[in-house]
Amino acid sequence: MTLLSARLLGAVAVFSLCGNMAAAADLASYRARYSLTLASTRATSGVAGAGGAMIDEWVETCDGWTEQQHFYLHVAYEDEEPSAFTTYYEFVSSETKDTRRYHFDMRQATTERPYDEVKGEAKLDDGLRAGGAAEFTRPKATTLTLPPGTMFPAAYLRLVIDRARAGDRLVTRDVFDGSTVDSAGQVTAVIGPQLAPKAGGEDALPASPLLNRPSWRIAFAFFPSDHRKETPDYEESVRLLDDGILQDMVFDYGDYAIGAKLEQIESLPRPRCR
Repeated sequence: MTLLSARLLGAVAVFSLCGNMAAAADLASYRARYSLTLASTRATSGVAGAGGAMIDEWVETCDGWTEQQHFYLHVAYEDEEPSAFTTYYEFVSSETKDTRRYHFDMRQATTERPYDEVKGEAKLDDGLRAGGAAEFTRPKATTLTLPPGTMFPAAYLRLVIDRARAGDRLVTRDVFDGSTVDSAGQVTAVIGPQLAPKAGGEDALPASPLLNRPSWRIAFAFFPSDHRKETPDYEESVRLLDDGILQDMVFDYGDYAIGAKLEQIESLPRPRCR
């Protein structure tokens, strides 16, 4: 899971398919905390319960955006060995506003693997629907080709918001997020009707003008980079506000699903740029 998982990740109507033009979606700078709980489970999964927390910090800079995510999840099992599974990861990324450069650093620890790191930089070439390359420095030096039309997470997020505003219901692109040593994978967003601010159970949400915004229910499906599978590796449903904030999320792992509920949010200052 990555922001793509919890960010996932556009442009205006004049945004080209290559994602290299300026976008209109105005993303807020904020820090948010989510509580994680077990949303659903299949009888065959053996999952008895789950809990955890996620902190997401999204900041606009003069030339781009930076994001920091911290994610902790503990899953308990019935009558299984091991009886529990714990994962923690932190993901730091930055993306330029021209959508062509992207830095990423993911560190993860689980019950089975005490430490993993994926780190590097990706660049997209100039030109209509140009591809590019991702250069990894960890876990080892590796260079992968990014296919034509690849987008980075913030660009894809802005595209989804813009298409949602326009009334579109389906957005499919190849997206690279740097969470694994792999090339860009296909991400498909299925967008529901626009929801008015404070529609549907928002009384329990933190009081913040950041949340008094139009939004959409969106289902994301994540496919592998080889484009050979007809079924996604992973699915996620979110309520996405038009300022880029994710109000709530459900991460579907197949045998069970984890829900993320927004508990706290604060606005962060925007940069003063010349």
